[in-house]
Amino acid sequence: MAPELFVDTSAWYPLVDRNAPGHARLAAVLRERITSGWTLVTTNLVIAESQALIMRRIGKETALSFLLEVRAAPNIVEFSTPEREERAERDWLARYSDQAFSLIDAVSFTVMAERGIGEALALDRHFATAGFVLAQ
Repeated sequence: MAPELFVDTSAWYPLVDRNAPGHARLAAVLRERITSGWTLVTTNLVIAESQALIMRRIGKETALSFLLEVRAAPNIVEFSTPEREERAERDWLARYSDQAFSLIDAVSFTVMAERGIGEALALDRHFATAGFVLAQ
C-alpha cells in the first residue's frame, strides 16, 4: 500500500495560486511525494472549502479546474458522514475545546486517524496541535 499524505485547504489554495505565500515550498513537497509514489487524501469538505476560496480569490474557471483535477486518481476523496461528524465532534471538538478547530478540521483529523495518516500538507498549525506532523 502506498504511503498517504493528507492535503488541507491551507495547502490546496497556495498550490493553485502561484503568488500565494508558501506556494514554492508546498509545490516542492507535493512533487517529491507524488514522485515517490505517495497517494494524496483529502475530504469533500476540504474540497468544497478550497473551491469556494479559489472561486472568490481567483475565479470560477480556476475553481472548476481545481474540482476536476483534485478528484482525479490517484487522489482519494473521503466523504463526511453523520457518523464521522459525530466522531469528529466527540474526539476532536469536545476533547480539544480550548482550540478553535472547525468541523472541517475535525473531520479531517478523523479521516487521518481512521486511515492511519500521520502527516498533513498544510499551513494550518491546527494539524500539529492535534498531534499530526506537518509535511516539510
